[in-house]
Amino acid sequence: MSAAGSVSPSETQFVSGAFGRLAIRRLGPGGEIPLLLCHRFRGTIDDWDPAFLSVLAAERDVIVFDGPGVGRSSGAPQSTVAEMASAALDLVSQLGLGEIDLLGWSMGGFVAQDVALTKPSVVRRLIVAGSKPGLVPGAPSPAPQVGQIAGKPVNDDEDLLFLFFPDSPEGRAAGVASLRRLAATRDPAVVSPAGVKAQSAALTRWSSGTDTAWERLGELTMPILIAAGAQDRLMDAYNSYAMVRRLPNANLIIYGDAAHAFVFQHAQAFARQVLDFLGAP
Repeated sequence: MSAAGSVSPSETQFVSGAFGRLAIRRLGPGGEIPLLLCHRFRGTIDDWDPAFLSVLAAERDVIVFDGPGVGRSSGAPQSTVAEMASAALDLVSQLGLGEIDLLGWSMGGFVAQDVALTKPSVVRRLIVAGSKPGLVPGAPSPAPQVGQIAGKPVNDDEDLLFLFFPDSPEGRAAGVASLRRLAATRDPAVVSPAGVKAQSAALTRWSSGTDTAWERLGELTMPILIAAGAQDRLMDAYNSYAMVRRLPNANLIIYGDAAHAFVFQHAQAFARQVLDFLGAP
């Protein structure tokens, strides 16, 4: 890891497997069960806020990666959550890891749940951030404007501020600060139009209940941390509340002043809570 608050793009490595040649970065001191991070819709390894990664990697071995056909990775973009989970599990296998901790943010939370359901013996502890387990009965749907902005060919800073941060002076300031940290450290790679189309199909299937973890949440018996922003426009915090009520071994954190990117708005605080959860007896 480079200096606090930054992650060097030169640390990118490549791992070949059944789904192509995947781009990864490994940060941290090593020697512990690694923490694998699964990213959001249209997110790449360059889109993890370095303030968040730096706190995690100060104590834990952290792995971030681009899925098949995303960012710097080769292979075909995947159009179902199950395919994305299979690629993540193949990466774990190619790295020779028998056990991991797993964190998924947004769409990455879908993938993390599917990984844990598919191969629970591999996942020691699970964190699901700003996500949902499929179609949750009674959960509010996003406003039409949210889908219109999220689906634009290119999202500019104003789009990201609207989608990810609350509409308050404090929320906007936190969003601008996060975007500046990313701009200062990233070597941007983008998700291709084919990748966006495939990910959109996966999102639609999950959000409509065609693919879902909702009915199987009781099978997830490992310790789980659920976290959400109370002002999330993309995935209402009710999804997280409903989810934790079905899980046998889970706790819930809700950030009242934050939205979808509470992960970055409260980067240090949330990273600390993740580390405390992972280190608990």
